[in-house]
Amino acid sequence: MDEALLRSLTPSVLGILVRRGADFAAAEDAVQDALVEAVRVWPADPPRDPKGWLVTVAWRRFLDTTRADAARRRREDLVDEEPAPGPTPAVDDTLQLYFLCAHPSLTPSSAVALTLRAVGGLTTRQIAQAYLVPEATMAQRINRAKRTVAGVRFDQPGDVATVLRVLYLVFNEGYGGDVDLAAEAIRLTRQLAAAFDHPEVAGLLALMLLHHARRDTRTAPDGSLVPLAEQDRGRWDTPMIAEGVEILQAALARDRLGEFQAQAAIAALHADAPTAEETDWVQVLEWYDELARLTDSPVVRLNRAVAVGEADGPRAGLAALAALDDTLPRHTAVAAYLHERDGNLTTAARLYADAARKAPNLAERDHLTRQAARLNARRRP
Repeated sequence: MDEALLRSLTPSVLGILVRRGADFAAAEDAVQDALVEAVRVWPADPPRDPKGWLVTVAWRRFLDTTRADAARRRREDLVDEEPAPGPTPAVDDTLQLYFLCAHPSLTPSSAVALTLRAVGGLTTRQIAQAYLVPEATMAQRINRAKRTVAGVRFDQPGDVATVLRVLYLVFNEGYGGDVDLAAEAIRLTRQLAAAFDHPEVAGLLALMLLHHARRDTRTAPDGSLVPLAEQDRGRWDTPMIAEGVEILQAALARDRLGEFQAQAAIAALHADAPTAEETDWVQVLEWYDELARLTDSPVVRLNRAVAVGEADGPRAGLAALAALDDTLPRHTAVAAYLHERDGNLTTAARLYADAARKAPNLAERDHLTRQAARLNARRRP
């Protein structure tokens, strides 16, 4: 079973059902039912037209549900609109669906969560991790969003800011998580940049390009993580870096600074340094100060503590870290790194081991475990 194929077809199939009159919540349920049926049927009897098969099955599931609801007075009209058998035209509805999910009846956080689940393909657990909330809390939020938009006609698409937030989170999950969505997020952000002349859209596109340019160097052949300071900068995609920097400079010149432009500026400083030792950490810290002012995000302040440690010394970094909630994800890993920089190997080794136990994925856990083992080996006589 080609799960990547199913994932790639889902937004288009969902878009077809919405355009044919299905409300979003019912359409999503019907598409999910069709995907389950595909997993069951396709291995033994693969269709010649996978997309057309999914559209037909999903539409029939939607009609079955509609007929079961006596309040659906238009059910006979919907039957006449059932798509004819045969190949389905290739239409990319993904970006349109992102806007539709950002419906004015939803709060921005609920709109983002619903879009990530319904269109972005992320699990409830992955979305909860991105928002730093328990999985059960995020499940309730998504279910409330579905109930809110149930029966709503999607003729009032949401705003660009909410769509940007969704694309940013999708890219982050694709870049650092278990689902490869980074390239898709870049593709959609390029479409958005072509349609909207907005500095934050450009800032997000620049940020994605600057990070994606070093994607191939982030892991070793055995799949282990390679920290930024140890990456082979000769393998970074320099044309992509140049494109990202050019887009960022044009956005910054408009003097309408936003968080994505500030993040891109930090990424550009890392990309511009010939070696890790030559990174301009003073400028990086200045941009983190701007970013903290713009967002007041605890994750930003955690990353800022690292920059403080690099610019002003590890003890200054530890002092900045002490002001933050120690339950923040990766807080323990940052503390371990700063203690190692300060020469306290015993404490650093213990903290690396603690951080490994809290790691959100296997690759990060293995990396932190190796860091603890490396320091423990150095301490042996």
